[in-house]
Order: sequence, then structure tokens, then C-alpha cells
Amino acid sequence: MDKDFREEEFTKVIKFTPPLYKQRYQFVKDLVEKYKPKKVADLGCADCRLLWMLKFCSCIEVLAGLDICASVMKENMHTLSPLPFDYLQPSERSLTVTLHHGSIAHKDPCMLGFDLVTCIELIEHLEESELKKFPEVVFGFMAPSIVVISTPNSEFNPLLPGVVLYRHPDHKFEWNQAQFQSWALEAAKCYDYSVEFTGVGHPPTGMENVGFCTQIGVFVRKYPQTSEFVQSEKPPEAVYKTVFKAVYPSLKDEKYLQNAVVSEVIFTAQNIKHHLMSKYEYDDDDPERKSRFQPSVDYFSDCLRKLVVDQTMEPFVNGNEVCIPLVTIFSFPKVNRLCGTFEKLCKLIAGKVTLSSDGSAVVFNTEHE
Repeated sequence: MDKDFREEEFTKVIKFTPPLYKQRYQFVKDLVEKYKPKKVADLGCADCRLLWMLKFCSCIEVLAGLDICASVMKENMHTLSPLPFDYLQPSERSLTVTLHHGSIAHKDPCMLGFDLVTCIELIEHLEESELKKFPEVVFGFMAPSIVVISTPNSEFNPLLPGVVLYRHPDHKFEWNQAQFQSWALEAAKCYDYSVEFTGVGHPPTGMENVGFCTQIGVFVRKYPQTSEFVQSEKPPEAVYKTVFKAVYPSLKDEKYLQNAVVSEVIFTAQNIKHHLMSKYEYDDDDPERKSRFQPSVDYFSDCLRKLVVDQTMEPFVNGNEVCIPLVTIFSFPKVNRLCGTFEKLCKLIAGKVTLSSDGSAVVFNTEHE
């Protein structure tokens, strides 16, 4: 965000390490790791840097961003798109990322149901009328379990060279510690939240009374969310415009799960076949030919010794065919973890892998090698 770069100009003399905006994002990430929310919304997401950081948190399944400036989001929304690696190695969790264009002063049902809502350096950009509506929208309507609000501490401004009135030309106000805490406590009391105050950006030694450069309030809802709003009012109509949506490939999607299982079954079966054929074709004195298969042979020899408990699990050669029992392949940890049950394995590979006539084994024809 422009405000971050401008802030860096002011704070480089004090030399916050890491930069102040990164400390704010890390504070949010630490909260995510502590509370493990599944659904997180960032209000005032701007350049999407916080959302980009949070998409790597394994507990999060839904990420949403909201900002009044669509152009800034559109410039940076590509950073939230899945990468080729995400398709090659789908995650076990599902993840959907959505960006909305709109004002925090309006209620939209797409912002319901979130566990954590972040408002990082947002409220100081709000007009008086928007700030007045903010508590009802965030704490009353959205009513997440946790809300994190950060805002500049005006008491720190005299320590920042070049700051005359506010740190950014778009700021409508900047509160001191007492003002922020008074506003936050009133909002928490009104909507049944508790609030704790902290911050990032420590003041110089001997000036601790100045407080943090960025002051932070962490609001936690006291009681479970109810459907009182739905019962007492007609749900509002959608007012936000969706400007971006990405659904990440996930093993919870049957299509991606099937691809992953088929690939792993073929990989495992091929390596078992190489191990087995080494007894027949490569058991000679040619070290060069033996070395080509030695790593996989050694690894799968160990695995097979541990996994094969009876003769029905033994892979075998039948003429020009190599047969690897499905029960043996299912015993390998990754295949087992992906499928869960033997029945699921059979279902997922049906028609995708060459099987014996009775469907009990993967078959390779050595003549086609």
C-alpha cells in the first residue's frame, strides 16, 4: 500500500526491524496460528499483501478481502491466484479467496460467518459517518469471534521526522492511546466483546509512556454467535461487487483426489515392479545396469519387507505380466492416507489403471516396456 511506503519514510530513522507493516502482518499471523480460524476477512485489504501471507496458513479455508478502491485490488489480485505447483500437489485443505469492492459502512451477507476479521490501519481512513456505522457493521452484523483493529498512535508522531499533522494525507484522524481505548471499550461493551490492547513498534528506551507506534485492539466475542439477526431483520441485499475469486485445487475435490491417487498408485506399482524385475533381469555383474535401479530397489525392498505379511500380498511375475496386488499398494503410507479405505482405492482407480481380470492387482505387460 502507498501508506506503508510513506510510513517507511517516516520510520526509517527509528529503524523498526522488521518494517512496521510487516510487524502488523506478523501479529495477525500469530493470532491465526493461536486461534486456528477457518474463515478470515481483511477489511481494507488494499494491495492484498496480508491476504497473500495468510493464504499459506493451513487452517484457513476461506479468505475474503474488502476495499473501497477496486483499482488497487485489481493491480495485485494476481498474487492470490493458484500457482502451477498448487495443481501438481493439491493441498489436503480447501481454500477459496475472494475480493470484494465496497464500503465498510454497508452491510452485505457475503461478510457473514467469519471467525476472524482484521482491520489493519483502516479506521483512520474513515469519514465520520463511516466510523459511526463501523461498530454496528463489524461487531453487530458480521459478529466474528475475533476482531483485530490497528491504528496509528498519535502520541508517537513527534518521534517521526516529517510528520506535521497525520502520517498519511488520507487519514481523517489519528487517536492517542486514551482515545482509541475509550472508543474500543465502548464498542466492546455495546456488542458483548472483551478487548485487550497491545501494539507493534516499540518506542525508544526511556520513552515507554509514549506507547507503541501502532496501537492494536484484539476483540473477542464473549458469547457464541446466534441467529438473532436473521430472526429479527430481513437480511440485507448484496451491495458489494466481487472483483476476484480463486478456488484452489484440493484433495477434498474428488477430481483432484482421483488424479493424486492414480499417480501415486502408478508410481508405487512401477517401483515395486522395478524391484521385482531386478531379480529376473538385472541380477548380473554389470554394475552400470544395476545402478540405474538401485535407489528405488533399495527403498522399496525395505518397504516391502515391512508391509508384505502374507503370500497374497506378494507381487509376482506371470509370463509377460508383472502383477502387484492392490492390498500391497494400499499398505504404502501415502496411498493409505489419500484413500482412507481399500474400497475407496478401488473406486478411484477404476478405469484409470490396468488391473487383473479379478481386479485384485495392478498389471504391467513387460513386452511393452
